Amino acid sequence: MSQVKRYNVRMAGLGGQGVVTASHIISNAVVISGGHSSLVPFFGSEKRNAPVESYVRISNNEIYEIGEIVYPNVLMIFSAQVITLGKSYTMPFYTGLKQGGEILINNNKPLPFVADEQRELEEKEANIYYLPATEMANEVAGTELATNMAMCGAMAAIFGMPDMKSLEASVQDRFIGKGIVVSGGTAALDSVIEKKFAKKQKLLEANFKTIKASYQYAVDHKWGAQKDSVDGKPVLV
Repeated sequence: MSQVKRYNVRMAGLGGQGVVTASHIISNAVVISGGHSSLVPFFGSEKRNAPVESYVRISNNEIYEIGEIVYPNVLMIFSAQVITLGKSYTMPFYTGLKQGGEILINNNKPLPFVADEQRELEEKEANIYYLPATEMANEVAGTELATNMAMCGAMAAIFGMPDMKSLEASVQDRFIGKGIVVSGGTAALDSVIEKKFAKKQKLLEANFKTIKASYQYAVDHKWGAQKDSVDGKPVLV
């Protein structure tokens, strides 16, 4: 029998970053690959730059739970302001993180945690990965609106699910194919993204390139394999 993989993912970011879109894409990709997933988005005020969270459960086995994820083993932080300015519905941002949990942060360098945060992250033996997702999106896709694609690609590399083929199929479904029914806030973001490109095919190509670039970035940095702490501190890579 194959080993059961189960990840409870809490995503946090700001309105306009495509946090909820990313959660739909990852969840749908896992289902396409033959796995199981459930998700619950939380918009709050649905204003640009307002806090946004989304909760995604993914597994290669049946999932019966729905609702908010109180005890995640994976955190995806789409904006450093979630941490530095407290723009989050969950504070501190790592509340409930399970022992040895994984944290993927969109930033080009390690953040200066306050003493209590540093101590608690060390006690949790958290593995922290810094991905320059917005810079990558601007460089590869020509727009920061592809930041969420970079986050999706890195996550796929770190955890090995969803696989790249299913992830790309999910992106195509999201923007061209079968589609996923979402809220007005997410639909509005889609409209902004599509206007950035003359054709949807260009949008797809840009998203695919960003996903592949972040996936390769994670592979090159051997993320997902560096699980040990160094001198009692969480691994910062």
